[in-house]
Amino acid sequence: MADIVLGTGRWSAAGLADEVANRRAAVRHATEVLVRSASGLDEISVRQPSLLPGWSRSHVLTHLARNADACCNLLLWARTGIEHPMYASRDDRDAAIEEGASRSHQLLMEDLIASSDRFAVAAGSMPDSDWTAEVSLSGGDVIPAVHVLRLRLLEVWVHLVDLDHDVDFTDIPTGDAEMVLEDVVQFFGGRPDVPALTLEVDFGDHRRGWDLRGTTSRPAAVSGEPGPMLGWLLGRTGPGELRGDAPELPEWL
Repeated sequence: MADIVLGTGRWSAAGLADEVANRRAAVRHATEVLVRSASGLDEISVRQPSLLPGWSRSHVLTHLARNADACCNLLLWARTGIEHPMYASRDDRDAAIEEGASRSHQLLMEDLIASSDRFAVAAGSMPDSDWTAEVSLSGGDVIPAVHVLRLRLLEVWVHLVDLDHDVDFTDIPTGDAEMVLEDVVQFFGGRPDVPALTLEVDFGDHRRGWDLRGTTSRPAAVSGEPGPMLGWLLGRTGPGELRGDAPELPEWL
């Protein structure tokens, strides 16, 4: 899975501080759930397939560890103004995941926890003014550093579900699910291979809609709850729990 994050925002000083605090708290909670879930695996189950083709659960855990370090690189870039890309290269990223996936469950857990802690420390030490500094993702998209927190949140929740162990999309807190949906929908909205869609999601206390202007002239209308909608958009589940005539979607990433 490539590393992306989308979403826009303009903040006052107080608004930015609130955004950072809320997103750090969300990442901290998601990481706690991740560590708890991954701790429930063992030497046999960690070698079993994940929901990602060709990747075992150990690949997913290693990817999450290396993504935490990649996000640290982006925060270092924002803090110093010196370019620190997420990964040296795509080949280096893939090689690190393959190498790390062969380790024992204990070493996988130690790596996951240590890298997550490094990211938490890096985020906690960022001066307020540096959160608006711009950095570039692996694909070339330029984002403010505050969106690195969104990136990490998306990575943790989506790949936590990919472990196919004891967490699914319906377990994601509503506020986090809405933000992840926003990023996924915005990414899809910029692709020519996505059909036109009108999405409506029921978050319990409010509903929210998105329009995707695809290549078809008449948009399909699809509605449902956050978990099933995320699963379908990300290609992890079918549209069975959604309402409407859900079209076939291309791979998210």
